[in-house]
Amino acid sequence: MSIFKEFKEFAMRGNVVDLAVGVIIGAAFGKIVTSAVNDILMPPIGVLLGGVKFTDLAFTIKAAAGENPAVTINYGNFIQVVIDFLVVALIIFMLIKTINSVQRKKEEAPAPNPEPTDEIKLLGEIRDLLKK
Repeated sequence: MSIFKEFKEFAMRGNVVDLAVGVIIGAAFGKIVTSAVNDILMPPIGVLLGGVKFTDLAFTIKAAAGENPAVTINYGNFIQVVIDFLVVALIIFMLIKTINSVQRKKEEAPAPNPEPTDEIKLLGEIRDLLKK
């Protein structure tokens, strides 16, 4: 079997295609969450903290000199990314929790009694006749 044929079989499996779709949707979802955090959540938090813009928070290690830019530790960006992560983790947790509760309800629902087989019906009739 040629390598190309093996790769084609591998790439066309359902799991690989599902994974690719999941990664693409996850990336798009990440952009939505990042925008929600940057554009909706962080501005009010910055106002509550005295007009702080988190992306501007940084420690200057070495000041700019001539054409050399300043060397900084941008801890504000780190805080923003941590908040992004926490929001994504919370949303995924709530989604999984909802899915699990729906599955649990399906499992807890009693299954309808199956229709008795012909043999069981016949045995029941024999029992009823014997009682008489």
